[in-house]
Amino acid sequence: MKSGKHKVLHPVAGRPMLLHLLASVAELQPERQVVVVGAGREQVEKAVAGGNIAIAVQEKQHGTGHAVAQAHDALAGFAGDILILYGDVPLVRAETMRSMLERLNQGDELRAVVLGFRPEDAAAYGRIVADGQGLIDKMVEYKDADAAERAVTLCNSGLMAVRSTDLFVLLDKIGNDNVAGEYYLPDIVMLPGSRSAVIEAEEWEVAGVNSRAELAAVEAVWQERRRAEAMRDGATLIAPETVFFAHDTVIGRDVVIEPNVVFGPGVTVADDVAIRAFCHIEGATIGSGAEIGPYARLRPGAQIGARAKVGNFVEVKKAELGEGAKANHLSYIGDAIVGPGANIGAGTITCNYDGFFKYRTEIGAGAFVGSNSALVAPVKIGDGAIVAAGSVVTKEVPADALCLVRPEQQGKPGWAAAFRARMQARKAAK
Repeated sequence: MKSGKHKVLHPVAGRPMLLHLLASVAELQPERQVVVVGAGREQVEKAVAGGNIAIAVQEKQHGTGHAVAQAHDALAGFAGDILILYGDVPLVRAETMRSMLERLNQGDELRAVVLGFRPEDAAAYGRIVADGQGLIDKMVEYKDADAAERAVTLCNSGLMAVRSTDLFVLLDKIGNDNVAGEYYLPDIVMLPGSRSAVIEAEEWEVAGVNSRAELAAVEAVWQERRRAEAMRDGATLIAPETVFFAHDTVIGRDVVIEPNVVFGPGVTVADDVAIRAFCHIEGATIGSGAEIGPYARLRPGAQIGARAKVGNFVEVKKAELGEGAKANHLSYIGDAIVGPGANIGAGTITCNYDGFFKYRTEIGAGAFVGSNSALVAPVKIGDGAIVAAGSVVTKEVPADALCLVRPEQQGKPGWAAAFRARMQARKAAK
């Protein structure tokens, strides 16, 4: 990845790959979880902190079998089934994991269940030779395969289900007599004894990430599936390929999303919302019937009430807009409460930061803030009050009052014509 960040912590849809995988694992309610890590242990430990996850360290990398063996102590006394997964293979569904465990326990005394797939280009994947019932005859790494084995299209994803009573006994039996001199996890399948089986997944589900390009490809797969889900659940995406969701985006029914909209983490959108083109929304809650954009930015803490409107080039941060409130043009609303039915004129800003601390602005129900006003927080505008355009408000405005903060306009008849004549004469003299 050419990065200071651990590979498995690079994000897909705003969530680290490892946490995508662990979220799917959590659906199975596992008794124990162990993450085996080599370099970058501190980063991984921090990412999974609080998740009741044990960390096992592989100090030297001697292959996948050696890596799994490092989990031995963390699984001491455990008497159940073990799923072996990979942190850089983030899209595996919980349903697939369940299928692996179910196949392991179907009663035909399987040693292991391997998750296979059939890619468009088998490339250098390890191959699985199996019969019509999915019972495995042979598994072989590509670099060790002969021509006939390389012609097989069923490939090994590396994911496996094994009984805890078998796993570490089998790992003790495998050797490293291969081209790489490593201990391969798949070799436990080929040890003499009971049989193993393969079940198949789609290629996208077992896609691994080893480069920035592969990270982008997995992101594209995730986004395509999420867009399809949103439309299936009742949202309209005008140009689906231009909309990007986060892992936790919640979209209601009859929501219309126009082109080029990006959702960061922490967004909930209620029913009947319209999100116009070129909006960026993160950490926000949008009430039913609201209209956002175009070209709006909702930052964390934005709470947009039912039927409220946030228009073009309006930024909202850590602020609440009440039901039916409007900020239609060119405004910044930060650390504020805007009451129901209030109107925020074009060019209005809440001056919430003095370089050291943030302060709060309160705008009452039905208040009208004229264009190009600056509300210097902390400040309160009462219900039904009117702030005249161009005002700089530094004191509380009572309910139903007019706030007018600007010098009296003066007029000098003929001044402009005289000025032009004077300037033209001066220019001609040069």
